[in-house]
Amino acid sequence: MRSIKYIAFAFGASAFIFSGCSDSFLDKTPDERVEINTPTKCVQLLNTAYPEGSYGWVCEISSDNIADNNAPHYPSNPNAKQILTHYNLGTYDRTDDEMYRFEPGVSSTNQDSPSFLWNTFYNSVHAANYVLEAINDGKVNSDGSGYDLKVAAAEAKLIRAYDHFILVNVFSQAYKDPEASKKDIGVPYVTVPETNTGVKYDRGNVTEVYDKIQQDLEEGLAGISDANYRTAPKYHFNVNAAHAFAARFYLFKRDYKKVIEHANAVLGTDSATIYSQLMDWAPFDSCASSGDYAKVWQDFNSSNNLMILGTYSNIMRHALGYRFALVGQPARDVIFHSSPMWQSYAANPSCLVGGYLFWTGEDYGYTAGKIAERFQYTDRLAGTGFVHTMRREFTRSELLLERAEAEIMLGQYDNAFQDLNLYTRGMQKFSPATYRTYQSQARMRPLSRDMLDSYYALSSNPNCFDNWNFTQQMSSSFVVPAEAVKYMNCLNDLRRFEVLWDGLRFFDLKRWGIEYSHTYGPDATVYTLKWNDPRRALEIPAAAIQAGLQPSHSTTEASGSAKKVAFDEFFSDPTPSAVSASNNAKKDNSESYVIKK
Repeated sequence: MRSIKYIAFAFGASAFIFSGCSDSFLDKTPDERVEINTPTKCVQLLNTAYPEGSYGWVCEISSDNIADNNAPHYPSNPNAKQILTHYNLGTYDRTDDEMYRFEPGVSSTNQDSPSFLWNTFYNSVHAANYVLEAINDGKVNSDGSGYDLKVAAAEAKLIRAYDHFILVNVFSQAYKDPEASKKDIGVPYVTVPETNTGVKYDRGNVTEVYDKIQQDLEEGLAGISDANYRTAPKYHFNVNAAHAFAARFYLFKRDYKKVIEHANAVLGTDSATIYSQLMDWAPFDSCASSGDYAKVWQDFNSSNNLMILGTYSNIMRHALGYRFALVGQPARDVIFHSSPMWQSYAANPSCLVGGYLFWTGEDYGYTAGKIAERFQYTDRLAGTGFVHTMRREFTRSELLLERAEAEIMLGQYDNAFQDLNLYTRGMQKFSPATYRTYQSQARMRPLSRDMLDSYYALSSNPNCFDNWNFTQQMSSSFVVPAEAVKYMNCLNDLRRFEVLWDGLRFFDLKRWGIEYSHTYGPDATVYTLKWNDPRRALEIPAAAIQAGLQPSHSTTEASGSAKKVAFDEFFSDPTPSAVSASNNAKKDNSESYVIKK
């Protein structure tokens, strides 16, 4: 696992841009940085250029997947005794309390805070820009390594596009349409490395940001290949990952034909081939601890995983034994609900097999082995170090659902059904012995037309609506016709499970315009987010606002008139905070909790 200190060494000038800007450091000239003048140095810098922050927890706690243990709620399992309960649990981090109430998360800059996310993603942008500057200015001389500079430039543009895509979806409103999104404030789109202080930026608007993302994305796709990835290609924007990113981008922009085009480039159109490359649940049979499950989920040899990112994230620690968790109604909506695809069991059999039910022994909430941590010791004697979580950023399973959504919106219902059916078959791709067990007890079956026409047509079932007319609030062109409702309900149900703990549920709520609420505290105060609530855009760090950058929650000022702010004024050092591996401090969940079966 790479470290922030190695990134700082690789492009020395960036250290002062993202630091507190001490006088002694600013006295040094920018040209004292390491010069990127060979293909090897370009590739080495790109190896460390990927963002080390994670949007997983920040977005999960901002979505409808998390509930307050201290608010009155029923048990997660609908088969348990239905007693309304509330606890008196503490929060893992003060910022969690703020974000759950849809307030600016300003109390900490630790991992899994908006500030850490903002800084690490712009740090990644900065590294990509250094590579592009060196290549574009002709500063790179051949060193006989055989690395392709065109591929390096393409990778850098894909990284830059991806970073801004996440930033705009976290800190701005969802994309509506080209005209409406001009009224929504964007994020600074940074395209040059900073070697001097005082360079000014503004946030522009969402349309402008999406246009620039698309330009970088298309130029990156045109030049990307796997030629430079001699080891661990799935830790990079390999060709498949680049197409998966393109499919997600065009889905959010609602250019559905391009979604299908890029999804097909990865998945193909043969159902048997696609099925063989979906998540393989058989290896979970030998798992005992969350660390075992993590190795299966995060395996870069898995055909399902297209790109994996190493991040500094304590997400599993936030989610177990503390105040805010996947508990009560959210747990029922995602995991503990009946379905025509399984019977008898309250829980989704895939959750039981795949390690989704790690818990403390009390009904304080559940977490999954897919986000289990890997601990990096800095002092083994003291038991301190850094927590890492490997993100499965793009997978074939999620890509299949993206294609299904595009097909639904294009009215290609037969194709959409085939993909939804294929996905549910993949959910049950267990080992033969495990399949026999759950088939006899839960009577599993893939999605059928009858299920679609009955179960997913009823709004009384989890994740289902009578209609999807709320999408038209986003844009008059975003229309889900009546015949598509059952398909969208099914997609919503399956997708909510697939992206659990990834943070993408928050993006889905925003881009679809779904209204949702958080119930807070023993007095059950309800905080509701309507489709156009300014708080759907998370607030940028306090330091950025104090420097003069326009807040996310301002809706009265046109985004194009935002005050320009110096780059070095609103970024700070995104160095992660060390924690203890001991259960006596912040709990190490790798071995301490059991999986509930």
